[in-house]
Amino acid sequence: MSDSTDSKNRLSRIVTRTGDGGMTGMADGARLPKTHPRVVALGELDELNAHIGLLRSYMKPLDNNHLDSFLEVQQHALFDLGGFIAMASLADSSMLPDLDALEQWVEQSNAGLPPLKEFILPGGSVTLAQSHIARVTARRAERNLWALVAEDASTEPVAVYLNRLSDALFILARILGEADGSVVYWRKASR
Repeated sequence: MSDSTDSKNRLSRIVTRTGDGGMTGMADGARLPKTHPRVVALGELDELNAHIGLLRSYMKPLDNNHLDSFLEVQQHALFDLGGFIAMASLADSSMLPDLDALEQWVEQSNAGLPPLKEFILPGGSVTLAQSHIARVTARRAERNLWALVAEDASTEPVAVYLNRLSDALFILARILGEADGSVVYWRKASR
């Protein structure tokens, strides 16, 4: 391949062996241990994005374009958040997704749901269960991201976004559960 062709390909070489010693490269040129909170945060965002992608694939037969579009926006937002984290000192707030739009989606979507009188257990249909997996993955990503916030306060908006996204995924689970009737409610153990 010529140099001009290589410059057009973002990932022309996958096996580099540069991470074999437990270090990885960041977008700003820094090399960090793979256990560093910044690298952990990137992995958490990637895992969450993959779970949302799986959820979208389960939702395809439901043909719900509104919910699929919402999740597609969140996948792109998670990728952007990863870029923000990977860029470190080179990142700026223009790279952050619109938190207000996410909050507005949560409020509007929740308004159409009946009041919640019992706790919901993860489960039900495969689609509903996967929505709960995405939700708890978002919660874990947020919890782990606070370690990075303690080191770099500029990453706090990422943790806040993940908190809202986990709320949105809970609302999404409720919508899916109402649609397919597979919600599993917690029952207090009788003694």
